Amino acid sequence: MRQFNTTVGNCLPLNRADIDTDQIIPAKYLKRIERTGFGEFLFDTWRKDVDFILNDSRYASAPILLAGPNFGCGSSREHAPWALDDHGFRVLIAPSFADIFRNNCAKIGLLTVVLSQEDIDYLVARSEELPQSEIVINLSEQTVVTVDGSFVRHFDVDPTLKTNFLGGLDPIDLTMELDDNITAFEEKRSELLPETLG
Repeated sequence: MRQFNTTVGNCLPLNRADIDTDQIIPAKYLKRIERTGFGEFLFDTWRKDVDFILNDSRYASAPILLAGPNFGCGSSREHAPWALDDHGFRVLIAPSFADIFRNNCAKIGLLTVVLSQEDIDYLVARSEELPQSEIVINLSEQTVVTVDGSFVRHFDVDPTLKTNFLGGLDPIDLTMELDDNITAFEEKRSELLPETLG
């Protein structure tokens, strides 16, 4: 997993409630066996509307997505975070996230930040008025700040998750940190097995 400390960039404002994983990545694209290449299918149904925000070139490289409450609800497909990550998003900001979706994001280094709806509304309005306006998400400080300093908010994050993001540690990396203990256990394992008659 890549390390995460600070992301600076503009925001794509998608202030809709209850965006589910099928809207994020339709089921017809789940036949692929790779974990990459899903970004081109992100919000596929909605992107058929030329006025959909993801089609607006001013937000083409935005690394931050602003969304409404209960983002990522619906089925527990891991492909939804994969598609968002593959598209280039590094941070998702919403008033709330579906639990399984949020956990799936954490496994791949996609940061989910919870702010109030009032704060989301402010950032959405700012992003619509000034599409290239940037904000800074600092995980070490746990802050969301506009570059002009006019908006500063603190966000909560699980301490273990924060450590993992800052260190670039996914579940496999965490397991590999225990390699010496695992090897020692495996070397003694034959002593623990019952004897069999042969």
